[in-house]
Amino acid sequence: MNQTLVKTFILIGLSNNPDWQLILFFLFVFMYLVTLSGNFLIIIVVRFNSSLQTPMYFFLSNLAIIDLCFSTTIVPKLLKNTISQDRTISFLACATQMYFHLSLGSTECLMLAVMAYDRYVAICKPLHYKTIIDTRRRLGLAAGSWTLSFSFSMIHAVLTFRLSYCKSTQVNHYFCEMPPLLQLSCTDTWVNELVLFITGAFFTLCSFLLTLVSYIQIISTILKIHITKGRLKAFSTCSSHLTVVSLYYCTLVFL
Repeated sequence: MNQTLVKTFILIGLSNNPDWQLILFFLFVFMYLVTLSGNFLIIIVVRFNSSLQTPMYFFLSNLAIIDLCFSTTIVPKLLKNTISQDRTISFLACATQMYFHLSLGSTECLMLAVMAYDRYVAICKPLHYKTIIDTRRRLGLAAGSWTLSFSFSMIHAVLTFRLSYCKSTQVNHYFCEMPPLLQLSCTDTWVNELVLFITGAFFTLCSFLLTLVSYIQIISTILKIHITKGRLKAFSTCSSHLTVVSLYYCTLVFL
């Protein structure tokens, strides 16, 4: 009887200090513009360069699209809230932001694992690369990553926003993420936490293990190459991906 229907949430944000707000605003604007321009450039170059019509660059374009959408899901609202006194977000907008944040984060996780598998086939089975990673297989891997992620995230969104919120409407975060929202619920959230644990283990752990196994095989194959130039050429094809994977999972573990 004491529960009220929540129509809006209030995002607390990062700082209430006006000086810090201004600094953070310009910092995030700069980072967002770099993200947009960098990823758009990747997509355009791959699209219009005939020599880059390969599975590796196809997956890279997918990763660029994910990064564009992922940033756009969070940053514009963050920029508005950083310089505005009104930090409210509607119930529907909050649900939508959380859904796309979870979906795109999971898709990126799977896409990095798919790219690791692609590099494994290219380096460890070079003669069979075109037959293993053909057009049908690469489209299937990409579509499967997107479909799985968006499907499982819908379960989280439905479970989270069917909860009753009566403790507070202030979200202790700068965007709508699941853990801060669960803290505001006045109903039991063990089902949400269980589903979050299971899907988190599936997406993060399985993707990490697939990536790890792929790179163990890649490194083992590279070490068997006796020519130094050949080793460098083989390693150069996966060094940038390995850097991104390291940054991604280090950040994920920290979070």
